[in-house]
Amino acid sequence: MPGEIYQAQVIRNFFETITGADRNLTRITMCVMSLAKLRMESPEKMQFLMEQMRRSRDKRELSVDILDYVCDVAIILDIPSVQTAFGVRTIQEAAEDFKGVSVDSL
Repeated sequence: MPGEIYQAQVIRNFFETITGADRNLTRITMCVMSLAKLRMESPEKMQFLMEQMRRSRDKRELSVDILDYVCDVAIILDIPSVQTAFGVRTIQEAAEDFKGVSVDSL
């Protein structure tokens, strides 16, 4: 379980980087390679990802293959304990907040 949580945190950092103001390709590369190492990807897969990052640097735009890889991993990690890395609350937690609110207090 801890490996999945680390992966989720790396994915979160990746998405924060690509959607933020900085969009540093070095930071994006570190996220992608860290994720690949946490997932114990094959050397061929890691080489492919590095090649895609090099192409992204040359073209000055992020490769679709990199986005696909990170999104595929994010889909695989769709479990409740990992969702907490993204700040996602369960429906039960949200419902408990509404149970404490009475109609009279509105």
